[in-house]
Amino acid sequence: MEHFISTKKLSLKDFSSIVNQVDRIELSEECKELIKNSRNFLDERFGSESDQTSYGINTGFGSLCDTRIESKDLQELQHNLLKSHACGTGDEVPSEIVKLMLFLKAKNLSYGYSGVSLEVVERLIYFFNNDVMPVVYEQGSLGASGDLAPLAHLTLPIIGFGEVHYKGERMNAADFYEKVDLEPLTLQSKEGLALINGTQFMLAYGIHSLLQAYRNIYWAHITAALSVDGFDASKIPFDQRIHLIRPHKGQLKSAAEMEELLEDSEIADHVKPNVQDPYSFRCVPQVHGATYDTLAFVSKTFMTEANAVTDNPNVFPDSGDILSGGNFHGQPLALALDYLAIAMSEIANISERRTFQLLSGKRGLPSFLAKNAGLNSGLMILQYTAASIVSQNKQLSAPSSTDSIVSSNGQEDHVSMGANAATKCYRVLENVTAVLAIELITATEALEHRSMKTSSFLENIKTLFRVDVPALESDRIMHDDIEASKKFIKELMIEDELLFG
Repeated sequence: MEHFISTKKLSLKDFSSIVNQVDRIELSEECKELIKNSRNFLDERFGSESDQTSYGINTGFGSLCDTRIESKDLQELQHNLLKSHACGTGDEVPSEIVKLMLFLKAKNLSYGYSGVSLEVVERLIYFFNNDVMPVVYEQGSLGASGDLAPLAHLTLPIIGFGEVHYKGERMNAADFYEKVDLEPLTLQSKEGLALINGTQFMLAYGIHSLLQAYRNIYWAHITAALSVDGFDASKIPFDQRIHLIRPHKGQLKSAAEMEELLEDSEIADHVKPNVQDPYSFRCVPQVHGATYDTLAFVSKTFMTEANAVTDNPNVFPDSGDILSGGNFHGQPLALALDYLAIAMSEIANISERRTFQLLSGKRGLPSFLAKNAGLNSGLMILQYTAASIVSQNKQLSAPSSTDSIVSSNGQEDHVSMGANAATKCYRVLENVTAVLAIELITATEALEHRSMKTSSFLENIKTLFRVDVPALESDRIMHDDIEASKKFIKELMIEDELLFG
């Protein structure tokens, strides 16, 4: 599937398509003209005879911003910038994040406010279209002057340095160019700075995590509904009348989803002997709904950023101005990423509590849902695993955005730490999937002990799930079940309208 980069604003649904379906991108003619006009303006303003000075074009960087660079050294200046800033370390960034970074960087430069050449943007697009994935490292960005270190690793291969993954091999960029009979580019004034200034590292992580968050909260309602019937809990707490008198949008949406999931359930409809249920069942709309409202805020923030220009300085050919500001500062993303991690951590917290209740030997269920308990431990240790994961999430949800460390000799004296928020959030979302996978195993197993049926929709989910994870007859290696359950949650086809509608 092909996508044309234009000035049209992209939505989260668009990004779902870009991440999951698009394998080729192209620049619109409009964007090509914007890029060329911006570059031509710079070339005319800062020709070899020019005596003008502008940050990042013919000066040093950071606290060296007052050091003027001669015209003959401007290309070397840009190459040195990429090489010196490629100081990332830690784990490699996953390929799906790197590919999204390439897209976001190309889009960011396509508005014509960055002064790069068309050839530079088209080289990024070439990497995307041919699955040339630069080797990028997780650690190194303060999320302030943009994601300097990771973006330097992302764009080093443009000039023939760094490493790439290509057709299953990891190789030096120079060897890649020889392999495909292509030449690296030589950067012009400002191009190196435009490539590494920007928020594409934390934004790529953020968009990927947000897409996973919407899938996870969709599944959280399914696992919660399965647990409600598995525990023989009441569906009265999902009655819309309760929520209309406390009308938070997310709460109303969550309660409606629970009612719909439990529609025509024999278990839900029969008279209950218990007066009330634990909060982890009764308060699903209030807890899940608050996370829905968080996702709406985070989505708005991320989509604003994805459709924006975040490098520095910015070039305005129409007015003839070059303005130095701070659009690369990641504070909006850092706060949103921390908020997303906290909100999704709560989805895992309440899920683990439902798993605990289902294994407690109450409501006519055997302890740990074990057949021949004692000889068999059943699902006892699944709750241990879930408890371990939610505990880690609590640690990972401590905010990064409240920290700041002075850098660049005091020039960059407040930083967002949004990159750390981004990589932590990514881990939280992976953990949430694992906790929901455990609840899915536990809830479907609890239903095996009920004589009545759950709803038609949930029975269908249970039937599909049983293909990958059979009912438990005796103890077996549960790691395999957890991995199969995680895969089921991640890969079962769900229409975007259900996820983002």
